[in-house]
Amino acid sequence: MSQDDIEASKAPLIEHLIELRQRLMWSIAAILVMFVICFYFATDIYNILTIPYLRAVGEGHPVEMIFTAPQEWFFTQLKLALFGALFLAFPVVASQIYMFVAPGLYKNERGAFLPFLIATPILFLIGACLVYFLVMPMAMGFFLSQEQLAGAGQVAIQHLAKVSEYLGLIMVLIFAFGLVFQLPVVLTLMGRAGLVSSEDLKKKRKYAIVGAFAAAAILTPPDPISQIGLALPTLLLYEVSILSVRLVERQRAQREAEREAEDATA
Repeated sequence: MSQDDIEASKAPLIEHLIELRQRLMWSIAAILVMFVICFYFATDIYNILTIPYLRAVGEGHPVEMIFTAPQEWFFTQLKLALFGALFLAFPVVASQIYMFVAPGLYKNERGAFLPFLIATPILFLIGACLVYFLVMPMAMGFFLSQEQLAGAGQVAIQHLAKVSEYLGLIMVLIFAFGLVFQLPVVLTLMGRAGLVSSEDLKKKRKYAIVGAFAAAAILTPPDPISQIGLALPTLLLYEVSILSVRLVERQRAQREAEREAEDATA
């Protein structure tokens, strides 16, 4: 390769790096704006997140939460603001990723990539809703059932939640369920790339069952409600992934048949 060819190849690379920097700056700016907004409403957001706890306690029962260090509530608000900013800014970040990648894709590839980009936040939101409306109230009900009233020969054992620990619990569950709900997207993309097939996924179903419960044991707190609540949807999503990969295979076979027919008539 001549020196002129080397110099010519530098120009497109520099242009890509400039564009990448621009996309990153827009993404970071969106996260910062959402962070400021979420921090301003941090107390309101936290009160919304405590609704599953209130449901588990029951109506008419006062609920108290504490913080044991002077800076604990402030740092809890910062974590909450970052959590909300990442969630709310995801559409902007995803659009910046798409605009950076799209020029290097063919038209049919762009059309295939876009649905996965849209499905990702939707599936994450479904997983978060499952935590908020079902798993978290059931898990908190299980935890609160461990309390003990004072009586003859026994002491009172009561739960007094810390603001940081409760936020950490619900954030871990939301992220765990949100990530696991990306399983159909990941496996379908792997199917499009030819890395997996529907038959392979069927044969490995028994391993998927073991893996689902193992992942639930790692990603969730050590209580049966959270673990079963994550493992069962994971198995359902695995079955959905098999159907999705099978659909991809049928579409690929149809395109190949049409291409062969065109070659035969040419």
